[in-house]
Amino acid sequence: MEFIVKGKFKKGDSFKKFTKKISAKSKNFAIEKAFSLLGSNYKCKRSLIKIESVEEVK
Repeated sequence: MEFIVKGKFKKGDSFKKFTKKISAKSKNFAIEKAFSLLGSNYKCKRSLIKIESVEEVK
């Protein structure tokens, strides 16, 4: 299944919006993958990432 994860993360003094299309088994795995990708790409801690919505792509 594929999911679209939307949210924002803190970069410097402001929050930046993001949208990621993630392939995962479930909604929870998609959220974990989003945390992992943003953490590795932007050096952002989980506490600074806010997930706003997770939608399944049909």
